[in-house]
Amino acid sequence: MNQNASIGEKIKALRTSQNLTLKQLSEKTNLSTGFLSQMERGMSSIAIDTLEKIAGVLGVSLSSFFSDDSPVNDISDPVMHSFALPATQVGPQIIQHILSHDVSSFDFLPRIFTLLPLANTEEETLEMYTHSGEEFIYILEGIATIQVESSQYTLYPGDSIQIHSNESHNWMNHTNKVVRLLTVNVPNPFRHTESGHIMPEDLSGVQSDYFQQLQTAADYPEY
Repeated sequence: MNQNASIGEKIKALRTSQNLTLKQLSEKTNLSTGFLSQMERGMSSIAIDTLEKIAGVLGVSLSSFFSDDSPVNDISDPVMHSFALPATQVGPQIIQHILSHDVSSFDFLPRIFTLLPLANTEEETLEMYTHSGEEFIYILEGIATIQVESSQYTLYPGDSIQIHSNESHNWMNHTNKVVRLLTVNVPNPFRHTESGHIMPEDLSGVQSDYFQQLQTAADYPEY
């Protein structure tokens, strides 16, 4: 089952368990009944900000739509297909996609991150992070703000930046649109782990084994 179909099934199960009709969910989310019907049947792709709106109405966390019980990827196929891309929520407004079937076999780690509107802008002081290695960031969609030490840079689609990761850094989305960015980290934290890093928790405050594995290995707490 592809990810859209899986998410659609979960939305329908939550909706019916709360005795909501499609029309009622439509009124609460400002999404058309036709779109919601197609989405529940896995016939429509779902934007992260739309999914966040539905999650809020249904009273669940965004991460609840991304389960860890999908079949293990066949690493004999080196192609990472977009329709099977695993998603992990690593913060209240940030979704991570790891672009590898076998992350422990390579020296660098490629990922795509989705930053929901106003991600990392709620705190008065932005928390900055440092770790070993280097990283490359390429903007796929939206307008991102990258802070390195005391400098801030505004990056548009097609822009990129490469930094030494021992410089304090973080990123933000100051807009009301979704930001998607591609990152490449060296060394690959799944092969070269470090201790002493803050572990972000999932929204329920309890880390699943899969989530904990990702965050312990990744040693990049800002993601």
